[in-house]
Amino acid sequence: MTSAIWVPAALVAGLFQAWRTALQQRLRAELSLSGAGLVRYLYGAPVAIALALGYFAAQGLSTPRISMPFLIAAAGGGLAQIVGTQLLIAAFGYRNFVVGTAFAKTEALQAAVFAWLLLGEHLSLPAIAGIALGVAGVLVLALGGVGQLTPKQVVASLGQPAALVGIGAGAAFALTSVLVKRATLSLELPDPVAAALATLAVVMLLQTLMHGAFVALREPATLRRVLVTWRSSGQVGLLASLGSACWFIGFATAPLVTPGSLTQVEVAFTLAFARIYLGERTRSHEGIGLLLVAAGVVFALAGALA
Repeated sequence: MTSAIWVPAALVAGLFQAWRTALQQRLRAELSLSGAGLVRYLYGAPVAIALALGYFAAQGLSTPRISMPFLIAAAGGGLAQIVGTQLLIAAFGYRNFVVGTAFAKTEALQAAVFAWLLLGEHLSLPAIAGIALGVAGVLVLALGGVGQLTPKQVVASLGQPAALVGIGAGAAFALTSVLVKRATLSLELPDPVAAALATLAVVMLLQTLMHGAFVALREPATLRRVLVTWRSSGQVGLLASLGSACWFIGFATAPLVTPGSLTQVEVAFTLAFARIYLGERTRSHEGIGLLLVAAGVVFALAGALA
C-alpha cells in the first residue's frame, strides 16, 4: 500500500534522527560506546509501546497476531539496527559527526542494491546514476579534499577506519529496512500505520533485551551509568522512538527505497547540529561530498518514483 504520508514521515524522521544522533555523540563523554547505543532502546521502548497502544485504542483495533516469521524478521532487523548504531557512533571518533553521518547515509543507496539482490526489485537508470553519485560523494569525503583521484589513493581512502565503519553502518541500516519492511508486511494489517507502530514496539522491546543483556554481562558499570544519566539518555530514547516511528511508517506506506532516500535530508540537519550544537566546523571538500551524496539521493528517489 502506497500513501502520501511517507513524505512528511520521512522528513520528520530525518530531523529526529539527526537530533538524536547529536545527543548520542555528546553522551559519549559520559558513557561507553555500548552504553550510548543502549539508551536508544532502553528509554525508547516505553515510548514506542505507548505510541502503539494509543494508536490501536484510538482506532479501535484489536491486537495483531504475532507469528514466528514476524518475530524472526523483527529480531533480525533490531539486531542489524543495533550493529548499525554502534558502528555509527564509532565512526564519529575517527573523523567527526558530519563525516561519520555522511558515510552512514549511503544507507539509501545500499538499500537500493539490497532490494535488487534480496527482493528482486528493478533498478532504473536514475537509481543507478544516484548510486554512482553517492559513491563519488563518499570518495570525496574519504579522500579528505585531495585533488587527484588516483586508483591508489581511492583504495587507500576507502580502507581508512572512518570509511569502513561508516559505510558498514549504512549497510546495517539498509539491511534493517529490508527486515523491518518484511516484518511489517507479515502482520497483514489493513492499516499500515498500525502495522508500523506495532512492529516498532516489538523491535525496540527485543533490542532492549538483546543489547541490555549484553551490557549487563560485559559492562555492568555502564548499565548503572545509563540509569544515572536518565535525563539526557531519556531525551535520546524519546527522539529515537519518534524518529523510528516516522521511519517505520514511511517503509510501511511506500516502496522500500523511497522513504529511505528522502530521509537523506538528515544530512542537512546534521550540518546544522554539528555547527550549532557540537561546535564542529565543516570544511569545503566535506560540503562538496555531502552535496554529491544528496544529488545521488535525488536521482535514487526519481528512480523509485518512476
